[in-house]
Amino acid sequence: MLGLDPDPSRLWPQATATGESVADQAASAVEAHCCALIDAAGPACVAVKPQLACFERLGAPGREALGSVVGYAKAAGLLVLADGKRGDIDVSAAAYSESLTGSTDTPFGPVAGLGADAFTANPYMGIDTLNALIGGARANNAGVFVLVRTSNPGAADFEDLELADGGTLWERVAQAVDQLGSDGELSDVGAVVGATAPQHVARMRELMPRTIFLLPGIGAQGGKVENLAPAFAPGRAGGLVSASRSIVFAFEEHGGAPADAARAQAESLRDSAWALGAEG
Repeated sequence: MLGLDPDPSRLWPQATATGESVADQAASAVEAHCCALIDAAGPACVAVKPQLACFERLGAPGREALGSVVGYAKAAGLLVLADGKRGDIDVSAAAYSESLTGSTDTPFGPVAGLGADAFTANPYMGIDTLNALIGGARANNAGVFVLVRTSNPGAADFEDLELADGGTLWERVAQAVDQLGSDGELSDVGAVVGATAPQHVARMRELMPRTIFLLPGIGAQGGKVENLAPAFAPGRAGGLVSASRSIVFAFEEHGGAPADAARAQAESLRDSAWALGAEG
């Protein structure tokens, strides 16, 4: 999976800017950068994962650029996973689902949202929040990936806490994710499982045998695909390896044109993940 976390100060050379205002120019350059990245690395990926904050910080033009990038990815045959880690009371959670995967009814007709195929969700406001998010996604044939054990160093501050009745907080969340998922070979409720803590992956697979794992933290954060074999126990579809900076800036480490280096890096990660999936 190709992560799209555009930094306006570190764009590929072909990311030319258009527009009158500063925000318009920045957003147009970000859009051009992301589309060039999709052209280069997209053929080695099944999906893109735009980080919503990286677009939203550019104001209304950034939101418009996000919509254009989503449309471009879909036209290229890629799934779109909106990474916003949403979580709020049930009324707001339903609105988040509409904004990301569905549409909103108004007296003037329906207003389409982003059109994502899935989004990330924060579980820490409880099951009612997750039910609203998941229900809204299901109504639009979309999925939800719930934060279980994340890739950042601070994950240990709360997610690894031992509970009074046994186990850790992330294990309790994992159990909930398994219960909330649909029946079938693979669940429509996925789990965000940080690749930077591979020692937990086997236990996560034990707790969530049918869950698709989204595996961020590969590359720049230090995670390695070869350490994630338990994630692929159900087969290749059981794990989605996500990388952003290690693909975008591969040319800085390996040389060559940015697009060529990005394509090679994405293909290398794909082949490594496929090999583990075949073993699963």
